[in-house]
Amino acid sequence: MCGAEYPAGPRAPMTCPRCGITGILDVQYDYRAVARRLTRRALARRTDFSEWRYRELLPLGARAHLPALAVGWSPLEPAPALARHLGLGSLLLKDDGRNPSASLKDRASAVGAVKALEARKHTIACASTGNAASSLACMAASLGLQAIIFVPERAPEPKLAQLLTFGATVLRVRGSYDQTWDICQRSCERWGWYNRNAAVNPFLVEGKKTVSLEICEQAEWRLPEWVAVSVGDGCTIAGTWKGFREMRTLGLIRRAPKLLGVQAAGAAPVTEAFRSGAALRPVEPHTMADSIAVGVPRNWKKAVDAVRESGGTMLNVGDDEIQEAMRVTGRLAGVFAEPAAAAAVAGLARAAREGVIPRRAATLAVITGNGLKDTRAALDAAPKPMDIPPDLAAVEAALAP
Repeated sequence: MCGAEYPAGPRAPMTCPRCGITGILDVQYDYRAVARRLTRRALARRTDFSEWRYRELLPLGARAHLPALAVGWSPLEPAPALARHLGLGSLLLKDDGRNPSASLKDRASAVGAVKALEARKHTIACASTGNAASSLACMAASLGLQAIIFVPERAPEPKLAQLLTFGATVLRVRGSYDQTWDICQRSCERWGWYNRNAAVNPFLVEGKKTVSLEICEQAEWRLPEWVAVSVGDGCTIAGTWKGFREMRTLGLIRRAPKLLGVQAAGAAPVTEAFRSGAALRPVEPHTMADSIAVGVPRNWKKAVDAVRESGGTMLNVGDDEIQEAMRVTGRLAGVFAEPAAAAAVAGLARAAREGVIPRRAATLAVITGNGLKDTRAALDAAPKPMDIPPDLAAVEAALAP
């Protein structure tokens, strides 16, 4: 990092001109001024239960045109039966599958769409394995923007259905996610589209951080010891930590939780960089968790720094562990998690089993997306139905122990 600073505004650069595309910028605020307005008492009086209730900590102009869709303030639910099953003292689930397009990425896309309008752009684009794409298509539709979405061949059909229903122009690339990202990047540069890719657009992290701002408030300022977040590109866990750090800076919390970053074993370059202390080495991803199947994560350094600064750690889980987490999260907590979201629960299970987290610890898992995003994976993970003829004897036989 060269330490350069740039004024905010519609024409502010997304990456540092000195450092190039790897110089991802970080949005900063006048925290003394924010602290005078954003207090516990002030928040308790607010009636806007969405991510916009934290306007002082979002990079929005005074006249920003916001989407009509309600983004954020997803439920924070206790999961005592699941906690007992995992051997944890307590477990909360932050279910971001309740957002308009059913994923946490709605938080980022909402901010991105608003910033596109501020920059007087009418077309906004991104590359995604699915969730960022469907969230962008959703928010663009709500604000009258044209969305151009680049997806790799392996993008799940339910996510494609969302994109097409929201009216996005979908370009399915015959290649990997990383090739898809590169062609999107070049297209934005050539045609001047607003770039929603969180790997280079610093404003997107600002939307993602609202998940932890809400956790602080919804937990009544008594935070768990550990928060588990699945990791793909690294933007979500970096944003989660930025929110906790800012709440601590403002004096709204005294202690921030430790972060448990969880990657799929078949796509774990960030974990490797965290453990080795060396620069990231790209990998060829192989995992059922498409939302975190990223071989060349662009925000890996921010992710590693966030986990280290929190005092936390990173680990990997296999696809079999992710499938088991999908099953038990649904059966014991009533929450339908897509594979990447279930990876956070699988990570807590492994961390408890291996003693990384004390078995009686207070924990929280961020459920980043709904299981309907990838029904094929859900059907592979779930028990199979019993086929019977239409008579009572068959029912009795099927239900016999």
